Amino acid sequence: MSKQSALVTGGGGFLGSHLCDALLAEGFSVVAADNLLTGRRHNLEHLRNETRFELLEIDINQPFDCGRVDYVFHFACPASPVDYMTHGIETLQVGSIGTFNALEVARKYRAKYLVSSTSECYGDPLEHPQKETYWGNVNPIGPRSVYDEAKRFTEAATMAYHRYYKLDTRIVRIFNTYGPRMQLNDGRVIPNFMKQALLGQELTVYGDGHQTRSFCYVDDEIDGFLRLAKSSEHFPVNIGNPSEFTILECAKRVLALTGSKSSIRYEALPQDDPKQRCPDITKARALLNWEPKIDLETGLKMSLEYFKKAVSLEESKATPK
Repeated sequence: MSKQSALVTGGGGFLGSHLCDALLAEGFSVVAADNLLTGRRHNLEHLRNETRFELLEIDINQPFDCGRVDYVFHFACPASPVDYMTHGIETLQVGSIGTFNALEVARKYRAKYLVSSTSECYGDPLEHPQKETYWGNVNPIGPRSVYDEAKRFTEAATMAYHRYYKLDTRIVRIFNTYGPRMQLNDGRVIPNFMKQALLGQELTVYGDGHQTRSFCYVDDEIDGFLRLAKSSEHFPVNIGNPSEFTILECAKRVLALTGSKSSIRYEALPQDDPKQRCPDITKARALLNWEPKIDLETGLKMSLEYFKKAVSLEESKATPK
């Protein structure tokens, strides 16, 4: 078993907390750094008695040093539309200042560095599916730009540290991921549909529902991160599920799984919302021998119990005592 140590910024988030679990399972000692702006202490509650784990409630936009580590996984950033629209300035700050501070920790200890980027770097793509060589079609001043440009800058800073300081860096471009620990109200497709279906509310579909997404279950996504971390690839790698679904198809699958009688309500498409989003994972297959194993139907079934509990908890909080 490994006796290495890792820092995970944003360790209280959806992906960050699952990454902490996976690293601990591989024998790492793990420090999670999170100011809990959008991350949640509850996501790490099960690790409270784990001696190889520590949560530091700090703001990485301030210079910090958590001690010597072998790996830095920079995952701190509001990632859902609801969160980054609410915390736009903080999103830009953590993508720039926070990124520099995380890179400096890796530089100080000559640690391997992996940063979470996003398929949003491709914007509303004119190439389909999206390869890592595609430069994207991004509106740099639109409402989503606080997230898109934060991540594009993050990539630029990471490559600069690799080129100028010879830092051992990696960049993962994450496509739509789902599973337990997602926030119910984060504005993303799966939690929105799950919550609405379980509450018997109308499922909200934006536009005509024919825009496409590809959904990767969290366990597959994390496996891709770990494989990339152990590789020697410095340029971006797409990690996502290439199986493509229309939003309408996804809504119907959630309705079938939950047994909900909810109808579908159509609303206007938000500005700069991508019409299609699907990864080309040729590079991940060849370089990492990675591809997702869990299909959408199976992943939704694996997520259902979590969403039922989350909806029940939210309802109990909303009920006057």
